[in-house]
Amino acid sequence: MSIDANFVREVLKNSLMHDLDIYERRPGNYQLIIPILHEDGDMVDVYIQESPLGDEYVRICDYGLTLMRLSYSFNVSTPTRQQILDSILINNGVENDNGNLYIEAPISLLYESILQFAGCSQKVCNMRYWNREIVRSSFYEDLGTYVTTELERFSPVADQSPLKDYPVISVDWTLTFNHKPLYIYGIRGNDKAKSVTISLLEFKKRSLHFVSLIVHENWEDLGRKESLYLTNNADHQYTNIDEFKENSVQDIERFAGAHL
Repeated sequence: MSIDANFVREVLKNSLMHDLDIYERRPGNYQLIIPILHEDGDMVDVYIQESPLGDEYVRICDYGLTLMRLSYSFNVSTPTRQQILDSILINNGVENDNGNLYIEAPISLLYESILQFAGCSQKVCNMRYWNREIVRSSFYEDLGTYVTTELERFSPVADQSPLKDYPVISVDWTLTFNHKPLYIYGIRGNDKAKSVTISLLEFKKRSLHFVSLIVHENWEDLGRKESLYLTNNADHQYTNIDEFKENSVQDIERFAGAHL
């Protein structure tokens, strides 16, 4: 049985959702106009179509528009971020079919299901705020993903220990350009900054030839002493990962030739 727009409209009006309308966008597919908005004032995208579960259900979906909106401000590009997205969907009972978010909703619970779906869409679009500490932890994953893909030409090696007799001191990523090593460190917080400074001092004491490139999650988060010690011992620093992505290739080629 096809969806009856008047029936849906009546069900929702009887459920206290009065400020709504429903439009058929193509046969069997309807858009709901509802007073539920994203933070920028745009209406949450909600569509309904027939459900494979039968006549007592409808499928509430978004035709991929929620994840498209999210992509404008936040890239789900790492396992951590994907885990956050999956958690939001699971906790709100929403399925993901190749980007199309949906709920199979009983007609008797249509009003509640629409609110559930719209609320989930809002949470997904606000992922950059949701559980900020977990999102922040993706910094190292983002850096590793970029190094292993965009800098693949420089033969990246992770967790290498340049001093064989001192294996506890390692480098996050070692790159090679013209047979010359470049040591890349990602830094989030004062403890990592202190550790990297100690490593660089030890490498210099052993007269290793290398170029050190430091990538900060946020350089302004460092304490004054940590920032000073690191600046005195690192060859070059990037205040954030976006700056590193923008300049890394040309800097690697330039610094390797200039310093070694």
